[in-house]
Amino acid sequence: MLFPVASIFIVLLLIILGISKFKLHPSLVLFLAALILGFLLQIPIEQNIFIIFNGLFGIVENLGLLIIFGIIIGVLLEKSGGTHSLARGILKHLKRIPLPYAISFMGYLVSIPVFCDVAFVILSNLNKTLSKQGKIPITGLTAALSTGLFAPHVLVPPTPGPLAAAFNLELDNLFLLVVFGSFFAFILVLMGATYANFLIKKKGVNYNSNDIIFAKHETRNTPSFGQAILPIIAPIFLLSFGPISNFTSNNKIIIEIANVLSHPIFALGIGMIFSFHLIKKNRKKTIIYSFKESFKKAVPILFITGMGGGLGKVIQTIPFQDYFTNLSFNNSFGLLIPFLIAAFLKTAQGSSTVAIITSSSICLPLLPLIGLETELGKVWIIMAIGVGSMTVSHLNDSYFWIVSQMSMMDTKTTLKTHTLGTFIQGIAGFTILFICYSVWLNM
Repeated sequence: MLFPVASIFIVLLLIILGISKFKLHPSLVLFLAALILGFLLQIPIEQNIFIIFNGLFGIVENLGLLIIFGIIIGVLLEKSGGTHSLARGILKHLKRIPLPYAISFMGYLVSIPVFCDVAFVILSNLNKTLSKQGKIPITGLTAALSTGLFAPHVLVPPTPGPLAAAFNLELDNLFLLVVFGSFFAFILVLMGATYANFLIKKKGVNYNSNDIIFAKHETRNTPSFGQAILPIIAPIFLLSFGPISNFTSNNKIIIEIANVLSHPIFALGIGMIFSFHLIKKNRKKTIIYSFKESFKKAVPILFITGMGGGLGKVIQTIPFQDYFTNLSFNNSFGLLIPFLIAAFLKTAQGSSTVAIITSSSICLPLLPLIGLETELGKVWIIMAIGVGSMTVSHLNDSYFWIVSQMSMMDTKTTLKTHTLGTFIQGIAGFTILFICYSVWLNM
């Protein structure tokens, strides 16, 4: 058993070196890693390539449309001005609470359909405006926005990381992940907001959110807050149909209809259709352009997640259960393994998505050994991996540089604010997760 485990560690080091030192594309690195792992495990090359592409096509088949639909919703929100409508609507409704909390919640909501790096670029100008109007240090507001965007990105579908983790761990109940991921991400967002508020108070700045005047903007061709939020909440609402009907109804027809409505592809497809109505001007042209942009963004993401799935298939050829049959594991520490693997990969090579995909592939064979092979057990694992994949964002993370450059902060300042904020979110988040998990075990 020692050699297969050592082989996985060798491959992990190669992934880190390939992405962080040699700057190779993650999909190429994951493909090479899968080939090398197969060679180390003495799998015939033809069989190994078949295993890799089986994992690739499995990801594309199961997640392809989900990722594309999610990206289309995000692109249309951006092109229509819906993202700004969401942001301004949230900030206006939450003016009574400290501004960092309102900004973090804005990031929380926007990051569900829009990638965190893209969302930060879109919202950074609004952040700067609020900083000038309220005479509030940009460092605090930047930490609020960056941490608010980051937590849903690693925990809540339809972002590719959580979706890929659900597929790799063979999770059937995606609604369960959405519910737990959204709730836990919100807790992490509150942590980030509290840290951001501390940074502002540390500067000795006193402000009143009610004094900030929101600049008037063109609304004729911009969707309302209700229209902008509909593509986000509609899929979540539909996903809940299946689980609720299974508990509340014995009628087979109703259950079948509810299962169709709650299917992830149908639910996100409805969200995508609602997003078409966000466009007020040149609708046909804008939607066609958005489809093209979405497919351009989806292809590299599908390749990364697909190659991660291929690596996972190769890892799954290792008979962990046969090796560990006579060993005993302390289930209370079951979450520590995925958290540490994801945190190690994230800190070493920078990409949260790669950290999530690789960690979930490694953890699948370990599920029965730590007693987490149930649907809820898999969700616990995904939460631990998600928290680990945000610990920490620093110099080798593209998101770090987007936060730094768009907020006009130097490297040292970004390390003290954004990086420290993600470290606090990760460590404190896992502590809370571990406590909740321990309570759940003893129930």
